[in-house]
Formats: sequence, structure tokens, C-alpha cells
Amino acid sequence: MQRNEFHMKFGSQHPIVLPVIHVLNHEQAAQNIDKAITGGCPGVFLINHDFEKEKLVPIIRSIRAVYPDYWIGVNFLAVTGEFAFPILGNLQSEGVQVDGYWADDACIDERLKKHDQVDAKRITAARKTSGWNGLYIGGTAFKKQRETDPSTYGYSAQLAREHMDIVVTSGIATGCAADVNKIKIFRDNCGETALALASGITSENALEYAADVDLFMVATGINFDGDFYNIDPARLQKLMTTLHS
Repeated sequence: MQRNEFHMKFGSQHPIVLPVIHVLNHEQAAQNIDKAITGGCPGVFLINHDFEKEKLVPIIRSIRAVYPDYWIGVNFLAVTGEFAFPILGNLQSEGVQVDGYWADDACIDERLKKHDQVDAKRITAARKTSGWNGLYIGGTAFKKQRETDPSTYGYSAQLAREHMDIVVTSGIATGCAADVNKIKIFRDNCGETALALASGITSENALEYAADVDLFMVATGINFDGDFYNIDPARLQKLMTTLHS
């Protein structure tokens, strides 16, 4: 997806903020979605950090019933699109639309040539077969993957843009800010493909990335201190104000 198309979809030329909600149950997820809506975020991601993906599926159904028109993305922790897309396709056939899938690992292998990206191609095939029509956001040179040589960041980005709608990268760990130079390399090599960042974003550093990043996927930087699960409305508002100032 091209950058301008992405921003038109969400109705803003500023970086889009989609909070990541580490789900405990329906009620906790709904409370945080309400905070995101009030804070001006056009959507959220739900992630099953504390339990298996099968337990998140009924929560997706119940959340969609309460928020029929809100943009809702999903991350099944450590599950590639090859296994996620059939689940999303089945939900879609039931009338339960998941608008985006974020995979921690898009299986881009910078050690291999373009035509040898077998795993990424298999994921692309699974997406097509599933019939699911949401946005695919694929983790590339991402935290918790194998260590990636910085000299290959550009090539990684070039490979990734061929296999997903939005390329997403990160810092070295949850809550750790990404190296600004890494993001600039990704931006230069993603061309006009939308680029997301998914770790360490705060109101204090967001402007360092704002020119290069189209989507901020953020949890730690907008949650209450020491709370992995709940958005702090004041911190969210500070981030939104910073990006729109």
C-alpha cells in the first residue's frame, strides 16, 4: 500500500497512531478501545500476549459486535500469516471483519536472494487462498527475530515491500526506541510503501520519526507506568498532541 493511499484511508497526513492492546478479556479490551476512540485514534490492535490465539478469537467476535465500524487489527503472538490468514478468512466469512493483521515475523530473509524468499511467498499464497481482504503488516528486522546485520536493513526493506501492505520494524526489544538511522534506511528502501514502527514510541521521541513513519503501533509509551494492559489517557493525549502540533 502506498503512503498516500494509507493516509487517505485513515483521513490524516500525520502519522497514524494505532494503540496495541494486550488483551486480558472482553471488558478490559473494550475499556481500552473506548480510551483510544476518545483520544482520537482511528483504530487499535488486539494481541494475545498472555494466552493462546484460540482464546483471542471469541474476544474478537464479541468486540466486533460492540464496535461494528471501528478499525480493529489483530496480532496472534508469534504466529505468521500462513497460520493466521485462514483464521481471519473464516471470521470474515462469518461476518466478523478483522481489518488488519500484524505479524511479528513476515519471514523475510535478507540472507537469501529475492526469488528465494520461499517462506514469505508461502505466506502470500495463504493470504490469497484465505480470501481475507484486510491489511497485512509484516515484521521485518523486528524485535525477537534473529539478529539482523544493519548493513542489510535496506535490502530487507526492499524485499518486504514486495510481500505485504505495510512494512513494520522496531527497536531491539519491547519499549526500546528504534535507531533513527535504521528507520531512515527503511524509509529510503521502502519506496512509496507505507512504513510502521512498533516499539519505544513516546511523546518525547515521536517527532524524530514522524517524517519517515506512516504508522505508530504503540503500547508501552501510552500505558500507565508499570501497567502492561491499560492506556493512560493523559499519555495518549500528549502523544497525539505532539504529532498534530
